[in-house]
Amino acid sequence: MGRRQPLPDEFDGAFSVRIAKASGVGRGRLRGTDLESPFHGVRATPNAGDPGLALADPYERQRRARVARARLYAPQLHFGHFYSHQTAVSIWGGPLPLEFADDDMVMADEDLALHITARGHVPFPRAKGATGHRTLLSLTSVIEHDGLRVSSPASTWAMLGTLPLIDLIALGDYFCREWRSGYGRPDTGRPPLATRDALRAALDAGRRRGAARLREALESIREDSWSPRETRVRCILVAAGLPEPELNIDVFDESGVFLGCVDMAYPGEKVAVEYLGMLHGQRWAEDVERLAALRAAGWTVIEVTAPLLRRPADLVRRVSAALGR
Repeated sequence: MGRRQPLPDEFDGAFSVRIAKASGVGRGRLRGTDLESPFHGVRATPNAGDPGLALADPYERQRRARVARARLYAPQLHFGHFYSHQTAVSIWGGPLPLEFADDDMVMADEDLALHITARGHVPFPRAKGATGHRTLLSLTSVIEHDGLRVSSPASTWAMLGTLPLIDLIALGDYFCREWRSGYGRPDTGRPPLATRDALRAALDAGRRRGAARLREALESIREDSWSPRETRVRCILVAAGLPEPELNIDVFDESGVFLGCVDMAYPGEKVAVEYLGMLHGQRWAEDVERLAALRAAGWTVIEVTAPLLRRPADLVRRVSAALGR
């Protein structure tokens, strides 16, 4: 058996069969067992679409899987098409609810829909494994991000009015986050991906599915929420009639010593609400010390874990008691 002909360097990852043939790559080579065929007209070198098998976080796993599928299909993306909806959210790094299969198991990577939209009168997107959409030129702003043609953050948010209200708020919080200065805060001064005014303009550009829900979500979007879990906690507390907490504020003791940044706070009552995810190693040790310093300074700290978040009534009772209500 002869040695397999190496591919030209430019065909590393995913590439178009049509362009490869035009570059002199023979049909036999394109049928090689070392190449995958993720979409019609596309070939990919091994593991080109692997989102990272070792990821424990299912949310991040699905996000990366959507981006990986978008990159695999990119060589076939029509010049008048762009990535939209959930695919666009994942390209922008935003949060989405988990998608499940019919058997209630977390959906497999290859079953996650690839959302592609056509603007204007170009051909409708049709590809196996893809969900096609069409939009008016006036409704959607399209830009390039990380090498992919994608709807802008504001346009993406306005496309997703069928999502649950709390997920629309979390996505808006992510897009509108202000990267303000403070002790140990990352990416200080980085511009937000969108603003509330930009989200409103995208919503008002024309008819949108779920417009009423989008308008309701817009009123609850904030610029200082750092995670979708924090958003969920805040929305639960406000929906229960409690005052809205301040978000991610720096706390100092009476002598001006920095104690830590608090996820959610009621400074007048010295009550802090902290969401604790899957903490490990140094991060866990730092959080233990931070919360201990807050308590030593007279703060009441409510620690919210994933199990407590699934019992919103208990969460509300604990915060209400701490506020003396």
